[in-house]
Amino acid sequence: MKQKPSLHLSPESTRPSSTLNQLLAKAQLHASAEQVVLAAIPHPLRDRTRFVSYHDGELTLSTESAAVASQVRYRQHEVLETLRHEDAFRYAWKLTVKVRPARHPIRRARTMRPLSNENARLLKEEAGHTKDKKLREVLEKLASHARD
Repeated sequence: MKQKPSLHLSPESTRPSSTLNQLLAKAQLHASAEQVVLAAIPHPLRDRTRFVSYHDGELTLSTESAAVASQVRYRQHEVLETLRHEDAFRYAWKLTVKVRPARHPIRRARTMRPLSNENARLLKEEAGHTKDKKLREVLEKLASHARD
C-alpha cells in the first residue's frame, strides 16, 4: 500500500534541495553578469536592453525594439572593448542582439489638452448649423472644453 506524503517540518526538510541551490547560484551569477554588461552599454540604451547569455565568447542581448537593437549593434565594438576589461568577459568576441518586444506595453497617462478658442468657436458655429439635436449637444459639449 502506498504511503501518504508527510507534511511535517523537520530540520532536514527546511534546507533547500541541491537542485534549488544550483538554480539560485546560477540566477545570482546571471544577475551579477547582467550588471557588468549593462554598465558597459551606453546610458541611453541601457534601460531598454537586457542580458540574455554569454557562451563561448558570444554575448547575447535582447532589446525591446529594432531601433534600439540597431543602435546597440552600431556600438558593439565599444561595448565589447569595455567588457574585455572584466575577467569574466575577457574572451568576448561576438555580440548578438535579438529583438523581443516588451510583454506589457507601457501606457502613458492620458492628458487632456484644452481646446483652443478658435476651435471652440468653430465647433459652436457648426453646432448652430446642425439639425441633429444629439450631434448639436455633443458639439456644444466639446466646445465647452476651450481654454480660458
